[in-house]
Amino acid sequence: MSVLASQGQLRMSFLRVALVTVPLILFLGILSGAAAGSGFSNSWFAALAKPAAMPPGWAFPVAWTILYILIGFALAMVIRAKGAGGRGIAIGLFVAQFVLNLAWSPTFFAAHKMGVAFAIILLMILLTIATILAFARIRSRAAVLMLPYLLWLCFAAYLNHAIEALNPNAETLAPTASSTQVQL
Repeated sequence: MSVLASQGQLRMSFLRVALVTVPLILFLGILSGAAAGSGFSNSWFAALAKPAAMPPGWAFPVAWTILYILIGFALAMVIRAKGAGGRGIAIGLFVAQFVLNLAWSPTFFAAHKMGVAFAIILLMILLTIATILAFARIRSRAAVLMLPYLLWLCFAAYLNHAIEALNPNAETLAPTASSTQVQL
């Protein structure tokens, strides 16, 4: 006997997956930023010249929280699409771009490697576009949920590039942990 799941059962199944993906994405994103000392409280970053389009400091944690929630729901939708063609590739693309997302803050804020961070974000944008296309074949709503993230990544790439252009010697503004010397 074959029994189809009711709409309520499908919703609950999706919510169970989302109760894992959303907090996990949010936690990892916050952890990456916190471990890297990202944000305006970072003394190195505070010393840098910023472009006129730089949002206020409070906007970044608000934006990233919303974006991580949206992409967490998008991932849950695709995970729940069992049997969908290309699902494994779509999840793999999501993971690849998210790993780059987690690497960006330590590269920019902790290592002060703005050029490398810019390359990371460009690759992240390409992988996010591929992820959106892959998600669209499985769940169009999941692809739509990824669009604000893509737009923010493009804006973040602009900021990364503009800050690098305004601060050509940024790596030397503050000593890194590896170059700090103890004076006697």
